[in-house]
Amino acid sequence: MLQLDFPGAAELRHQLDRVQVVALWGSNSASVDLRVTDDEPPAPIPDGVVPVTCTVIDEGGELIGEIILWTETGMLSGLEYAWYGDEPPTSLPEADRIVMS
Repeated sequence: MLQLDFPGAAELRHQLDRVQVVALWGSNSASVDLRVTDDEPPAPIPDGVVPVTCTVIDEGGELIGEIILWTETGMLSGLEYAWYGDEPPTSLPEADRIVMS
């Protein structure tokens, strides 16, 4: 997601080497809370969703979910796998199932 350019992307990329998963959103959840462990410059973006559309498709190309990257005070704070359907995913999708724009 951070391969795409948008205001604040460079600062968020620098945080990647110092980010760790600190909590699952639920048992067997693929969504997690993140924390940047060292002092890194915050990205100049508002709190909330990073401005990248990242959809997940199945083998037939049908839309089955999306990946959402969250920030708080300019720092990476969460990675959410939102799914469309009855059964929640227990892991993140394979890279070839992700479409970014």
